[in-house]
This record gives sequence, structure tokens and C-alpha cells, in this order.
Amino acid sequence: MGLLLPILLGFLACLIGGLYLLGVFRQRRPGEPPLDKGLIPWLGHVLEFRRDTLKFLDRMKQKHGDVFTIQLGGYYVTFLQDPLSFGSLVKESREKLNFNKFAAQLVQRVFGYTAIEVDHQILHLSSNKHLKGVGLEVMTQAMMMNLQNLMLHNIGSAAGERTWLERGLFSYCYNIVFRAGYLALYGNEPSKSKAGEDKAKEKDRAESDALYYEFRKYDKLFPNLAYGVLPPRQRLEADRLMRCFWNILSVPKLRAKDNVSGWVWDMQKAKEEAGMQEPMITRYMFVLLWASQGNTGPSAFWLLLFLMKHPEAMTAVKEEVDRVVKESGQQVQPGGPLIDLTREMLMKTPILDSAVEETLRLTAAPLLTRAVLQDMTLKMADGREYFIRQGDRIALFPYSAVHIDPEIHPDPQSFKYDRFLNPDGSKKTDFYKGGNKVKYYNMPWGAGVSMCPGRFFATNELKQFVFLMLVYFEFELKNPDEKIPEIDYRRWGFGTMQPVRDVQFQYRLRY
Repeated sequence: MGLLLPILLGFLACLIGGLYLLGVFRQRRPGEPPLDKGLIPWLGHVLEFRRDTLKFLDRMKQKHGDVFTIQLGGYYVTFLQDPLSFGSLVKESREKLNFNKFAAQLVQRVFGYTAIEVDHQILHLSSNKHLKGVGLEVMTQAMMMNLQNLMLHNIGSAAGERTWLERGLFSYCYNIVFRAGYLALYGNEPSKSKAGEDKAKEKDRAESDALYYEFRKYDKLFPNLAYGVLPPRQRLEADRLMRCFWNILSVPKLRAKDNVSGWVWDMQKAKEEAGMQEPMITRYMFVLLWASQGNTGPSAFWLLLFLMKHPEAMTAVKEEVDRVVKESGQQVQPGGPLIDLTREMLMKTPILDSAVEETLRLTAAPLLTRAVLQDMTLKMADGREYFIRQGDRIALFPYSAVHIDPEIHPDPQSFKYDRFLNPDGSKKTDFYKGGNKVKYYNMPWGAGVSMCPGRFFATNELKQFVFLMLVYFEFELKNPDEKIPEIDYRRWGFGTMQPVRDVQFQYRLRY
């Protein structure tokens, strides 16, 4: 009995400790948001949350109101669903709320990259230099050159005769935009002479196409990989694909390329100076590829689909594009030079800008999550206050809280290309809820310190692609009466949503 008692006490201590870690004993304290742990210890609501995030959060809001804490896979996450109160969260100090800690865990799991303390500072400084102002002009020009190579290389050749080609719209848009963006960032095949330029461009087309198909394999695995629920065989495939990208994007191979962007080189140099070894810098190159090119292609798909489904929108955008080309002194004609689409021209398209913003409102659904580093008080716009515990997480899901709120955006499920335009053609920024102006009325890029640093370049990529499609191609849906496909609910929280199926369209050169 003397030996049995310590064993029983030890077992009991382990059992209690295990139950504590599973969250069994957590109770709501006075002043905290409503707590909903779910029925499954530790997992909580994660299965329902993963199945359909939008539907689940709507159910929680109806049950608990616009602030509630739920258990998700061992974490307690407080969701704030009142858009008028977003400012208190977005502006909170990094000492209390930290996006980087959560992001570091994610990139380690899905890209094998181990973050360092100065990562955010390096990204911020380099992005300000190269993805804004003069730097953005250089990047935009590189994107233009590569789009022309991928989309217009057949102009003037026998292969470029005006015959209709049929493709899946999603596959076509994602393929072209991803490849052009990849080449603009990571460089081109060197051409040792003028005579070798065509061969170099042909090699860029072939290698970027092969890379795209590998990227799509990884992209399809990404949601389950991010949540850590990939089956063993798919986990092995994800590992294989990661090694493939580490090889292609290795620093030595980038050094052999021409026209590698200053954005990429600046970050490579800064990480090297911070003591990071070359193999880990190579892994970061894969992080950048996914972050910069994983959403723009799907956004291009939705934008073109919405324009084809709404003839009045297509007409308005096409007329604006034609006007901008004419005002630039250029014209599209058989045998003539290709249009040089500059950043200045892209800044003269308020109708296209509104159509882009409306597309992102309907299809971009990021989940903005931050780690709570200190006990804090969440202050609501109506005066309510909630205590949030250190070690928890706090999150926003703007899609349900803002993007499809009928009070902020009437008839929210409809595509209205001019929703973000005032009657005088200027950008509309005044949106209201309960008589109060909503500051964060559309959040496809996030907000605050975690706002996407590449948003200006990504917007330009999207606009350049659509611009060239409208100027150089005729295109139409094969089945114009077919319903717009539903979105793939498994991708809630990871940026622009993807369709559950592709849509067939046909296209041909205008000239």
C-alpha cells in the first residue's frame, strides 16, 4: 500500500494536468467575453470551424453576440465581429498583440522556414523601398514585360492567327498571372546576345509553366497543411514539393538570373547580414513566392468572370481602358508596337479600381489573428469592455463582419462594379452602420501592422492582366447562362477564395 499510494497520486496529478491542458477546467471570469469550449476537449470547435468558417462564426454570433471566445485546437480565440470596434484592435500596441508570433508558427509548419526577430523589420523596409513610389514603377514595368511575353508572344506569327481557343478561366488566369509575377520577382533567363533573346523568352515561358503546375499541387494541399491535418501520403508530397521549390528558388540559382527584383535581393542581403544561413534564406524565397503570387491569379479569375457576367460593367471598364490607351498617345494595330502600360496609366482607372475592390470584397476572406502577449482590455465602440487573457488569441473575420454586412454594403451578395465610386467618379470611402461611419469598410489586405505590404504591386498585377485582356483579346463564356460557381469553403481564412469548379471560356486575339 505504501508503494501504491504514490503511484496513484502521480497518476492523478498527470490526469489533472492533462485535463487542464485540454481546457476542461477553463471557466469564464467576470468581465470576459462569452466562452464556448465545444464538446470535444482540446479540439473544441475546430472541426466545425474548418468545415465552414463563415457558417460557424455566424452561428456563434447569433448565440453569443459580436464578441465571443471559442476553443480551437488547444487555443482560446476571441472573435471580434463588430466593425465599428475594429480600430481598438488594429491600433493596439505590439507589446500586447503580436501578429508575428502567430505568423512565425504558420510559416514554420507550411514552408519549413524558421523566422528571426528582425524579419518584420526587413520586410517592412524592403517593401517600402520597392513596392511603393519609384520602386513600384520598376516592378510594374517588369511585370508588364513578362505579361507581354506570356500573353502576346504569338502576335504577328502564323501561330497567332485569330482562331478561338478554349480554356478553363480559372486555370488560364491563375497560370498567366502567377508566371508573370514569378518572373518579375525572381528574374529571367539570361540572353547572351540579341539573337538569343527569343530563346531566353521561350525558356522563361516553358520553365515558369512547369513551375506553375508544381505550385498548384502545393496550393491544393495548403489549407490542410496549415491546419496540420494532412494525411501521411499527402504530407510526403508536400515535403517533396517544398524541396522542389527550395531547389528552384535557391540563392545560387537566382544569382544566375537576369532582372531579379531589388525587393528579393534586398531581403536576401539583409537576412544574410543578420546571420541567416543560405539554405534558410532559400526557404524564405518560397514563403515570398506563395505570399506574393498565391492570391492574385484567383482574383483575376473572379474579376474577369464578374465582368463577363455583367455586360454593363464590362462596357464601362472597356471604355475606360480604351480612353486611357488613347490619352497615352498609343494605339493597338496589326504589326505595331505593343502597348507600354505604365504605372501612370494604371492610376487613371477609377472604374476598374472600383471593380477590383468590389471583386475583392466578394471573394477575399482573410482571417486576421494575433497572439495576446499581455492581459488586456478590449474596448468596444459602444462603451463595453472585455478582459482578454495573456496566452489567448484574438481574431477578426472581415468577410462576415464587414464585406457581406447588408447595412454597410446593401445587397451584399451582388457584384456592383461602381459600389466604390461616388456620382462624380471619385473613390467612395463613406460607408455607414447604425448611423456611424465605418472606417474599415473593406479589408481584403488586412489592417494595421499586418496589412499586406505587397498590396500595391498585387493590385497593379491584377489590373495589368485585365488591361491586356481587354485591349488585345476578344473573350466570352462558353455557357453564359451557367451559374457562377460556389467558393471552396475549405479555403476560408487564406486570402482570395477559389471556386469549386472551373468555368469554360474562349478567347482570341483581336488583331
